[in-house]
Amino acid sequence: MTSEAYFPATAMPDADWWAALWPDPEGALRGLGIAAGQVVVDLCCGDGHFTVPLCRLVGMSGRVYGLDMDPLLLAAAKRRMQNEAPDLVDMDCRWIEADARRFDRLVAEKVDAVLLANTFHGVPDKTMLAGAVARVLKPDGRFVLINWHARPQEETTVLGRPRGPKTAMRMTPRQAGDIVSSVGFDLENVIELPPYHYGAVFRLAKH
Repeated sequence: MTSEAYFPATAMPDADWWAALWPDPEGALRGLGIAAGQVVVDLCCGDGHFTVPLCRLVGMSGRVYGLDMDPLLLAAAKRRMQNEAPDLVDMDCRWIEADARRFDRLVAEKVDAVLLANTFHGVPDKTMLAGAVARVLKPDGRFVLINWHARPQEETTVLGRPRGPKTAMRMTPRQAGDIVSSVGFDLENVIELPPYHYGAVFRLAKH
């Protein structure tokens, strides 16, 4: 996989500072409405930092799709699942190697939620991706975006160094909402995810 194939500024961070920034991903996802029995897609799942907690939250009665375009990261996510959640070895977690903008063709059911963490800022065609999300969601499903706050990069330090995407790439919840509203989403809720992130929950507008 060449570097040109990836969304700009969305590479998987180094494990040390990523773990320092997200010590409790399960708690963050619980606050965003992920619950037992749901079917959830972890879009651009990377090495599974959020996929494993998703599996814990939805439990054996739910299902998780972990999707990424990088086969090496998918392999790392599978290893993380085996190492960190051996009690969930029999859970229905399905791994898909694909471009996130066309993932709806590969998920053969309607889902309760689609999670996209720390990636939306770098997607070249955000409207196209949001449309794919809309097509795969149940009528009452949710699009959950975890984003860096629109703060200068030099202010978002982790382990003593500025981290995250370039300042110009960062998005407020309103900016993200303006994009996804074009395919029928309304902003339902925004929660703070200290120190530098927010979680925006969008639902399909009812007509």
